[in-house]
Amino acid sequence: MSSEATAGAHAGDHGDGHGDGHGHHGPKWLAHHFDTPAQQFDAAKLGMWVFLAQELLFFSGLFVAYGVYRSWYPEMFKAASHQLDKIMGGTNTIVLLFSSFTAAMAVRSSQLGKQKETGRYLLVTILCAFGFLVIKYFEYQHKFEAGLLPSRYFHPHMDHLVAGSAPLPANTGTFFGIYFMMTGVHGVHVIVGIGVLIWIYLRNQRGDFSKEFFTPVDIAALYWHLVDLVWIYLFPLLYLV
Repeated sequence: MSSEATAGAHAGDHGDGHGDGHGHHGPKWLAHHFDTPAQQFDAAKLGMWVFLAQELLFFSGLFVAYGVYRSWYPEMFKAASHQLDKIMGGTNTIVLLFSSFTAAMAVRSSQLGKQKETGRYLLVTILCAFGFLVIKYFEYQHKFEAGLLPSRYFHPHMDHLVAGSAPLPANTGTFFGIYFMMTGVHGVHVIVGIGVLIWIYLRNQRGDFSKEFFTPVDIAALYWHLVDLVWIYLFPLLYLV
């Protein structure tokens, strides 16, 4: 074969390799910049862990602020925490713990290629997330009615306070400022998680995932576990002072 023919053959092979958008033969879900599915999975997991570490750093600032103010006003924090609904907070803790379990089961089902089972677990996780927000809405509503608001907006209505509780110090608004900030930011993460889980659910119902490709389900579950983990710390710090 002439050198021109050989060069042409190689050029043709090179062109074919890029014609499918990958530059190599592989599954349709394998991104062109990865050589193997394992490499893509490892990169996705690493990227997610880095993102979760950044999220923990973000929340750590709020936890530090909580620790500083609690060390300055321990009695005020104790009195203010009695105004939080421990039953609602405890119920939300159970709801999120159960949703973390169903998220883990969704990943396991996806790994086994059980599409319908994966969809059911994802749907339960989404419903639990909505349930958490509904409970939090009613809890917030009571705080607004009772005037238990942040900083200068703090004007407690005695008829809405917990019966038998001691009078609240004038600076109690500081506690509720931290309470609304920490639970509010967490609530935003719950809403984001709901959006992600719905997207994953729709993709699962479309048949995008299999035994060989379940990375998005795994990544979404990792995010949801972080949301649960943050609440596990928030509940005792705010409600059980």
